[in-house]
Amino acid sequence: MSDHDPTDSSSLPRRDFLRLGSAAAAGLVARDLVPHFSQPLPPPPSNPGTQAAMPTRNLGRTGYRPGIFSLGGQAQVEKPNNEALAVSIVEKALDLGVNYVDTAAAYGGTQRWSQRYIGQVMRTRRNQVWLSSKTHDRTRDGSLRLLEESLRLLNTDHLDLWQLHNVMRMEQIEQIFAPGGAIEALTQARDQKMVRFLGITGHFDPEPLMEGIRRFPFDTILMAINAADRHQYSFAERLLPLAVEKQMGIIGMKIPARSRILAGWNPPPPDSQAPFERPGGGTPSTAGALTIREAMYYTLSHPVSTVIIGCDSPAQVEENVQLAQSFTPLSDAQLAEIAAKTEPIKRQALFFRRWA
Repeated sequence: MSDHDPTDSSSLPRRDFLRLGSAAAAGLVARDLVPHFSQPLPPPPSNPGTQAAMPTRNLGRTGYRPGIFSLGGQAQVEKPNNEALAVSIVEKALDLGVNYVDTAAAYGGTQRWSQRYIGQVMRTRRNQVWLSSKTHDRTRDGSLRLLEESLRLLNTDHLDLWQLHNVMRMEQIEQIFAPGGAIEALTQARDQKMVRFLGITGHFDPEPLMEGIRRFPFDTILMAINAADRHQYSFAERLLPLAVEKQMGIIGMKIPARSRILAGWNPPPPDSQAPFERPGGGTPSTAGALTIREAMYYTLSHPVSTVIIGCDSPAQVEENVQLAQSFTPLSDAQLAEIAAKTEPIKRQALFFRRWA
């Protein structure tokens, strides 16, 4: 008869531990019997091409230095049945020195296409990239189930960063911090070495995010800050100073606003635009106003650690890496000039922002 103790985490392979954690989340294991995983995490990832590819910046207090351009897990990387193109985009990013990749359980719908594609690359290159994902569930048990599925699809046994996804309203903050809320899942996952660091994300309204980082010492914040930001509920004016004060890693997103901020974007014909594509109270979207260089440099001229951008092709990845390599900060006058260009298109450039 074996004397093996199934609750002794020091003798459990990490995958077996995760299965036990899932059972606990489903209520099959008493909460006080959930094991504490004692195996240390591997060293932080390191892409040998990053230093030569682009400048790097501190990711807050984490000790990690991402390149200033990072790959987002949307655009073609979340499209259904798109493995060849999606995998080639991720591979190209890592080949060119990108060392930070962002995804989420919600990207690609119920099939989790983004995590599936990125996971194909992680089979052989996990140690080259800081891997970030998110939970959109506001409960402890639901978030733990999403985490287990994310780790399986991403072909890894840990995340470098796990984040609360798209916190929009104060009632979500109350759910997250209530007994049995998602913050319990985040802290448990960190304590049990399933994730290194914890973060919060959002693009709708700065106030709930500010309340979140007042309540909990998150390591990072992923926030929407693009060249139209100052025109409505500005994250740069309200949220960014608080994140800087708390020495958080700050990741910028919505840089091209799904191309809606870019002059080269061709919107659908007005009579065929969906409500999502007509964010201006019924006014059809039009071509944008900026180059990708202006859009990226605008955000990088703020105190952010990196910007994540979803890409539609390996060529777009290459262009963004080249722009990052040649980045120089813009002056206040240049920032104001670029922001002024976005005023006529602010509704479509901030389609994700609170307007009511």
